[in-house]
Amino acid sequence: MLVLSRKTDESIVINENVTAVILSVQGGKVRIGIEAPKEVPIMRREIANNANQNDLPTTQPQSRLVEFD
Repeated sequence: MLVLSRKTDESIVINENVTAVILSVQGGKVRIGIEAPKEVPIMRREIANNANQNDLPTTQPQSRLVEFD
């Protein structure tokens, strides 16, 4: 495992097409922004573990159009 130290507004580049930016650090929480192509799945570890246990496919964000008369 590679361990890096970053400050707020600093970033890490992974595979030239994924960038993780440290947005804020407050108490015991770190907010991270991730820029990646749509086809790159990004999940929190607990969600990925649950999906693997239930053998569920991962989903991509979707938008829905609702029409009103």
